[in-house]
Order: sequence, then C-alpha cells, then structure tokens
Amino acid sequence: MTKKFRDPNAMTNMKKTVLALITCVIAMSVTMNAQAQNQHVLTKFGDDVGTLDGIIKAYYDVVSVKKGEKVNFERDSLLHIPGVRVGSAGIDAKGAPVLHYTSLKQYHRESDAYMEKNGFYEHETSRQVQNIRNIYHVWSAYEERYTPDGKVIGQGINSIELYFDGKRFWILGWYYD
Repeated sequence: MTKKFRDPNAMTNMKKTVLALITCVIAMSVTMNAQAQNQHVLTKFGDDVGTLDGIIKAYYDVVSVKKGEKVNFERDSLLHIPGVRVGSAGIDAKGAPVLHYTSLKQYHRESDAYMEKNGFYEHETSRQVQNIRNIYHVWSAYEERYTPDGKVIGQGINSIELYFDGKRFWILGWYYD
C-alpha cells in the first residue's frame, strides 16, 4: 500500500494564482471603464456627454444665456435621464428651510423667462466628485452673473447625481442652494 503525500505549497500557490487572476480581471474592468469614460460622445447640440468634465460643462452652458436669447430646453433635456426631477433648497422669508422639487420641464417654465429677460451666466468655481462604479455625485460650487464678465450676483452649490451607462453620462437629478 502506497501513501500519497500532498504538496503543502500546492494549495497556497493555487490560492495565489486565483487571487492574481481576480486582481487582473478587476484591474482590466476598472481600466476599461475609465477608458470608456474618456470617450467623446456628442449630443446633436455638440455637448460632450461621454466624459464627466464634458457633461458638467454642458450642464452650466445650457443655463447660460445672453439677454434676449432663448434657453434651449431640448438641449438641456438631452443631458438628463427621462423623467428627471430637479430642485432647489433654501431658506424662506421666515427663516425656515424650503425645498422646491419639480420636473425639468416645469423648472424651465418657471425660470427661463427670467434668464432670457435679464441674461444669466452660471460658472463653476470648484468641484468635488465621489463615485462608486457607474454612479457619480458631484458637488459643484458656482457663481452667477447677468453677463459673462459682470458682477457676481449670486453664489451657491449644485448637488448633481449622474449615471454612466458604459457610453455616456446621464444626469439623474440635481438640487442647488
């Protein structure tokens, strides 16, 4: 009768090999996702929705309008996932917190006339990004003006949630304060 002895290093080597393969697969996945997010995908208005920088630039460009010109709702809607809800937070005249939560179309109905009459330019001043896989949260501080180089008339923060579908970014929602 012959006894078989197991190689004590065989199991350790196999575990190391499996771990190395898993690490390679994860690294390739992260690299492919990062490369995909650097591809330029343009809307029919030329807005780059294939990169995070591109969609944030478009987010600000679409609400910036010269006095007397029209805000383009169709252009803005191509940045957002269908059915998106947006809003603003703030403090009312009595000092109580308020939240205005609405559809993108209703937001445009409520704000476009003011921006078109007075001119409106919003410019990002700083950004913090958090993401896990394909969901992104962007804190984007901004300044507002009536003209591109005019006096600052307001400052605030945008809280923007985005989804990357493997080809492009979609805005899932945003709130400002």
